[in-house]
Amino acid sequence: MSAYTADRLHIQANDSGRAGAFAALDAKRAGWDTMNFAAVRLSAGRTFEIAIDAFEYVAVILSGQCNIRTNRGDFSQVGRRENVFAGMPYALYLPAHTEFEIEAISDDFEFASCWAPTERDSQARLITPGDVEVQLLGGGNASRQMCRVIGSGFPADRILVYELYTPGGNWSSYPPRKHDTHKTDEKGNVLEAQLNRFSFFKFDRPTGYAFQRVYSADKASNAVIMARQHDIVAMPSGFYTLVSAPATTTYTLNFLAGSSRAFAATTDPDYAWVADTLTASDPRLPVVDLGMEIGH
Repeated sequence: MSAYTADRLHIQANDSGRAGAFAALDAKRAGWDTMNFAAVRLSAGRTFEIAIDAFEYVAVILSGQCNIRTNRGDFSQVGRRENVFAGMPYALYLPAHTEFEIEAISDDFEFASCWAPTERDSQARLITPGDVEVQLLGGGNASRQMCRVIGSGFPADRILVYELYTPGGNWSSYPPRKHDTHKTDEKGNVLEAQLNRFSFFKFDRPTGYAFQRVYSADKASNAVIMARQHDIVAMPSGFYTLVSAPATTTYTLNFLAGSSRAFAATTDPDYAWVADTLTASDPRLPVVDLGMEIGH
C-alpha cells in the first residue's frame, strides 16, 4: 500500500457560489482508475448536457428540481428537496453511450454526478425516495443514518452510492473499517471487497466541519482531514472514520467502486470491541425520512 497524506486525499472546495461546476474529482488525481466526480449548480432554465462514452453515470439531485432528456427516455420534474437536509434523494442511473441534457426548473438547482468505466450495457433508471433503503446504524454517539441510493442489488456494473447523516458530536464508521483487499471464504462469499471510496461533504450550517481520519492497517500512513462545505475526501485504501463537530449535522455523499458490489468491510481489530458497547440509536435520527414526501 502506498503512503498517503492529508494533502493527497483532501480536495478542498473552490465554490464561488456561481452557476457551473463547484466541486470535482478526477480519477487520476484520486490515484485510481475507477471513479470521477462533479457537482454542478444551475439556475432555472439553464441546461447541462453531455454524451457519456464507455462509462456508467449516476446523478444524485442535491437540491431543486429538473427535467432530464436522454436518447434512452425522458424524466420530468425530478427532485423535490430544497437541500439535502430537507428530504430524501432522487437520482438517475444512465448506462454507457447515453446522450442527455439536464434542465433546471428551479433556482439553485444542484446535482452531484459520478461516472466509472464499464463495458456493460444496461437501462436508464430513475431512483425515487421510495426506492432508497434507509438504515440507522451504530448506537449512542456512534449513531448515523444511511440512505442507500444504489446498493448491491441495483443492476449497475461497478458503482455503489449512499448518503450518510452524522449528527453533531457523533462518529460515523466507528469502529473504523476498511475495504481495500478482496477476500473470500471457501464458498466464494466476499468477506472484504476492494473498493475505492470518496465522500462529498455538506453541512446544515455554513460554518460546519467534520474530521475524517484515514490510516493504513500498519499505521504507517495516518491522515486527519478537516472537511468543510463541498470538500471531497478520497479513500483509496486504509481504515476510515469520521466525527461531526458539535451542533452540526454532517452530510456525506459516498461513492464506491472496485472488485465487487458487496458492502463487505473489515473492522480495525484494535477497536472492534467498541461495537459491543454501543447503546440505543441517537434520538436525533432519522434526519430525513419518507414522511417528508407526503403531499409531494
